Amino acid sequence: MAGSSHGHTPAAWTGVTIAFIGFCVSGAFMVMAQPAGFWAGMVVVVLGGVVGVIMRAMGLGQSKEDPHAEARAAAAAASQPVSV
Repeated sequence: MAGSSHGHTPAAWTGVTIAFIGFCVSGAFMVMAQPAGFWAGMVVVVLGGVVGVIMRAMGLGQSKEDPHAEARAAAAAASQPVSV
């Protein structure tokens, strides 16, 4: 996991934080037996996903490129025998 950059982006952190807050709100209102508050919290959970997708589209998410491709190419070049 240490070699991966999965989820280490502003888009991921923001989306998950908003969804977590919505989850907490829904849980509190479920215990209080208030269906309207529960569903409002669920809307916040979905909003977290939408915000994450929008932020990724704005370029704040992880790029589609392989972050380790350059290192692999250098290692492959170094491991090939040199012809004289």
